[in-house]
Amino acid sequence: MAGDIAGNILAINPPDMAAPGGHYSHVITGQGLVFVSGQLPIAPDGTKLNDAAFAVQAEQVLNNVACALAAAGSSIDHLLQVRVYVTDIRLWPEFDVIYRQWAGTARPARAVVPVPELHYGFKIEVEAVGLLRPV
Repeated sequence: MAGDIAGNILAINPPDMAAPGGHYSHVITGQGLVFVSGQLPIAPDGTKLNDAAFAVQAEQVLNNVACALAAAGSSIDHLLQVRVYVTDIRLWPEFDVIYRQWAGTARPARAVVPVPELHYGFKIEVEAVGLLRPV
């Protein structure tokens, strides 16, 4: 579902993603940019994968980011920056392998932020900024 908030700012909550869990949108577009809110390992049906293995959580988060980008008319190839929050920095090498497969040839700027905890006991959260694809 999309909604024009103010002029050229568009809020998007894709129907094939779980509804946002708070007062935010999964994606905002404006001025040719796509902002993907922090994505947690929540399946499209709303199932929270907090007890799942780290790899399962990471794959779900990246799937959510890709889905949000697609709903906004963008793609992984149009990413500018990705921020990754992990609760255990020792998980970084495992994430990097999963991320490389997901990102393919795209190599956006990236930051990794170790955090003490995430909502619902998740192990990872990812947010991103990209460009809209030319029409």
